[in-house]
Amino acid sequence: MTLIKSISGIRGTVGGVPEVNLTPLDIVRFTSAYGKWIKENNTGDIRIYTGRDSRISGPMFHTLVNNTLVGIGINVVDLGVSPTPTLGIAVNSEQASGGIMLSASHNKKKWNALKLFNSSGEFINEEDGLKILKYADGLNFSYANIDELGTIITHDDYIDNHINKILKLESVDEIGIQNSKFKIVVDGINSVGGVAIPKLLDALNVQVVKINCDPNGDFTHDPEPLAENLGELCDAVIENNADLGIAVDPDVDRLVFVDEKGEVFNEEYTLVACADYILSKQKGRTVSNLSSTRALSDVTKSHGQSYFTSAVGELNVVREMKKVNAVIGGEGNGGVIYPKLHYGRDAMVGTALFLSLVTSRQKTVSEIRSSYPSYFMSKNKISANQNINLNEILNKLAKEYSNEKTSVIDGLKIDFPEMWVHLRKSNTEPVIRIYTEATTKSDADKLSNKFISKINHLIEKI
Repeated sequence: MTLIKSISGIRGTVGGVPEVNLTPLDIVRFTSAYGKWIKENNTGDIRIYTGRDSRISGPMFHTLVNNTLVGIGINVVDLGVSPTPTLGIAVNSEQASGGIMLSASHNKKKWNALKLFNSSGEFINEEDGLKILKYADGLNFSYANIDELGTIITHDDYIDNHINKILKLESVDEIGIQNSKFKIVVDGINSVGGVAIPKLLDALNVQVVKINCDPNGDFTHDPEPLAENLGELCDAVIENNADLGIAVDPDVDRLVFVDEKGEVFNEEYTLVACADYILSKQKGRTVSNLSSTRALSDVTKSHGQSYFTSAVGELNVVREMKKVNAVIGGEGNGGVIYPKLHYGRDAMVGTALFLSLVTSRQKTVSEIRSSYPSYFMSKNKISANQNINLNEILNKLAKEYSNEKTSVIDGLKIDFPEMWVHLRKSNTEPVIRIYTEATTKSDADKLSNKFISKINHLIEKI
């Protein structure tokens, strides 16, 4: 398959043919293009922070990234195995010129990706991304002479800095959490979350039970933290009589909880719960993407505040959050963005905010979940080859449903009175995503199946 180049980075399956898969040659080429862009926009001491999750391909690619930057004449600060949000915080806090994270997020172990950061520790925008892609295609690079080569220094304990910044947040009830003496099971999917989340919980006096926390990159189950992949965690919560289960994706920007009964809290409600807590402390606006649950809108309005939407993708959510000055936002996939720490999805700060919520409410996790409006989502996808004209299909559907409330900001979203459907091409996989939500699981599934059939029918006709 062709490499996926989007606002979520340059992503592909490891090995095979350059430009078709993600190969060492592609890593060098795109890193060189990024380095060229960095040097065009910075002078003086240019420092790039790099990091990786625990994928098996990580050490190989990370070495190539670091030394390509050195060859361009850029100094590198290597954070080693780190969460993506830790890298973003480091770039911003240390006033670096940018950053490169090696992680394919929720994708399976055969995948990897380059995530590119600007000097604010945020993902680069579309305009700059297109420049970098153009540079990569042109192979017009200039490397440093022997006296101008960059250097590499290591800083492999920045996770501790990240945790300290979280604990200093006024909204995090450090003492209350410590006194609650929670027992929590952590599923680290054999990546860096198996290190970072237990470290945070240790600092909060939480008793931690670890499963899949050896950061060897050999994922024991599908790494996307969805209910169907968390059976082991659900069982472990019950077996250990724990208060809570925590699951993250391989680079720790997505967060999902399991309640004390062994039931998945639902990744869509991670942001809802954290927003509920923040809005109880601070009035302000919230933001999530178009594929996220209506529950965030409901909870925001229950606090007398305003809710806004964006296109899917962290970059888009952050842009909208800055525009409306939101106090919290994120994505329904378990991504929490808390601006008082940084503008990036962060499972670590999400964990601290959620535990503060549980502490303040003095209720079980299941009781907290039952206090929120109940919606059910169906998340499906259709393989999308290059010959599919998705825009033509969506235009036909938009015309068919012109009497309903629709949005074309990102694909096509149709808002019915009691349910909605969102159809869009994925930023991270060669698929068309079909997300639906309704007040019952049955209705959400029916709506999803209806539109899957419609899309397949239109594909056959085109």
